[in-house]
Amino acid sequence: MQETLIVVGAVVIRDGRVLAAQRAEPEADRGRWEFPGGKTEPGESPGDALVRECREELGVTVEVRERIGSDLPLPRPDRRTGLPAVLRLYRVELLEGVPRPLEHLALEWVDIAGLERLDWLPADRPFLGPIAHILQVGEQTA
Repeated sequence: MQETLIVVGAVVIRDGRVLAAQRAEPEADRGRWEFPGGKTEPGESPGDALVRECREELGVTVEVRERIGSDLPLPRPDRRTGLPAVLRLYRVELLEGVPRPLEHLALEWVDIAGLERLDWLPADRPFLGPIAHILQVGEQTA
């Protein structure tokens, strides 16, 4: 039996920018920014969940690459299952499609400076440093 719910997030990078998604729901988080993704379903691997979530939320096909950072415990148990939850981010590669905000208010491609400009959800904030590093290294090798 699963003891912790894994919530996955996608770090999509293109041309030195990372994709940010603006929440539509719940009302308390409406307008704040996150990395697209969602909860794993019972029996679903984190990678499979991320591929599914990107298809549902963005209308794209992705390939899951490396993890970014460590699991971040979320402050509240999952409403549906009551399980403690962690956020796990992965870098993904766009294979097909152009991201569209199918479940979000908006999408924005942001550079390093833009990372600090957006009002991120608290769970996503600890990942901004490692993502800024990835963007910076990418610029140096371009």
